[in-house]
Amino acid sequence: MTRTTADERHAQVIVVGAGPAGSSAAYHLANAGIDVLLLEKSAFPRDKICGDGLTPRAVKQLIGMGFDLDEPGWQKNKGLRIIGSGHRIELPWPELASFPAYGMVRPRMQLDEMLAHHAEKAGARLQERTAVTGPVLDERTGRVVGVTARPVDDNGRKVGNEVTYTAPIVIACDGVSARLAMAMGWSRRENRPMAVAARAYYKTPMHDDDWMESWLELWDGKAGESNQLPGYGWIFPCGDGTANVGLGILNTSAAFQHLDYRTSMRAWLANTPEELGFRDENLVGDIKSAALPMAFNRKPHYARGLMLVGDSGGMVNPFNGEGIDYALEAGHLAADVVVQALARPQGLSRERVLEGYAEQVAAAYGGYFTLGRVFAKMIGNPTFMQKATKYGLPRPALMRFTIKLMANLTDPRGGDAHDRIINGLSKVAPRA
Repeated sequence: MTRTTADERHAQVIVVGAGPAGSSAAYHLANAGIDVLLLEKSAFPRDKICGDGLTPRAVKQLIGMGFDLDEPGWQKNKGLRIIGSGHRIELPWPELASFPAYGMVRPRMQLDEMLAHHAEKAGARLQERTAVTGPVLDERTGRVVGVTARPVDDNGRKVGNEVTYTAPIVIACDGVSARLAMAMGWSRRENRPMAVAARAYYKTPMHDDDWMESWLELWDGKAGESNQLPGYGWIFPCGDGTANVGLGILNTSAAFQHLDYRTSMRAWLANTPEELGFRDENLVGDIKSAALPMAFNRKPHYARGLMLVGDSGGMVNPFNGEGIDYALEAGHLAADVVVQALARPQGLSRERVLEGYAEQVAAAYGGYFTLGRVFAKMIGNPTFMQKATKYGLPRPALMRFTIKLMANLTDPRGGDAHDRIINGLSKVAPRA
């Protein structure tokens, strides 16, 4: 229900968007006793285009938030099954002190609602059907001191009068659209990789498979007898009778602007084993697509009272297209910074703490994302990918290193030689 009183339209912190980033930030803020208003333009349950895969990084955050991952609805997996160049290799998630050795799959239709209501139970004031239309700026300082918004009806249309909500700090978790950042003039960085992913749900007997699948080559017939399709595929079992099946392509690929995602997905899946069921008669819903903003493609991550968290700040891993784990982590990090900032008097002291958020995000992911940008350019070259797949997949030690690198799964201290190499490279690489 839309809140109408002045007191209800004010909070210590406003969080815009109740996806994984926003709900994580709101949960941790509320858990620390902060009055936080969480504004979501849709009504739950609502869908988001995503692979639904949760790596051990994301699982760690969910455990820390108190979720019981043994409850029904969570599909646990052992690792990644990689398929390409006639090879099929199963790579377990690494055994580490820092992260659990398993991943999860949970459809975003369910996950986002669970996260939002989890934040609400912690004390966040969740307000659905509230479309934020822009930032409110202090006329004297130019600082963000709130947002304007309009109610949304059952059909997703904005209705009614514009309402102003105020708070000394606003956290923008408004996804790839990044409307608040755009309103501030923070444009997208064109030298950062972008991807588009298409996904659909299919009824399949492999819905409870213990492995998530990654297909490095997609063919419109039998390999060697047909054309290779651009992009890379995945099959993530959901455990509910369906699997999330998708295709992604980076803008470093020559085919990026011209790919017909629906046709390519159907051509690829038509050549998977018929008994797996990846045919139109088993399609649940439609094939949908969305953009993936990668490698800090929008900055600054903090300025003048506004923080960017998750997709709004381009916090998608360019190695594997994973965004949920970084959204959850950055939401937690943003909340910790804000809690410390609000303990300071308003002014320069508080501002110094808030500015530390961007520095901490850069320290956590900047060097690693720079490595990912190089990787994204390399895999956009079909010749490189063909050779990497052909000669890399048969080498288990190399592939164990690769899964750690691509999923950003290492122990920061100690660990094995792979951990030390990846951590060293991330440390010396320029921060993105």
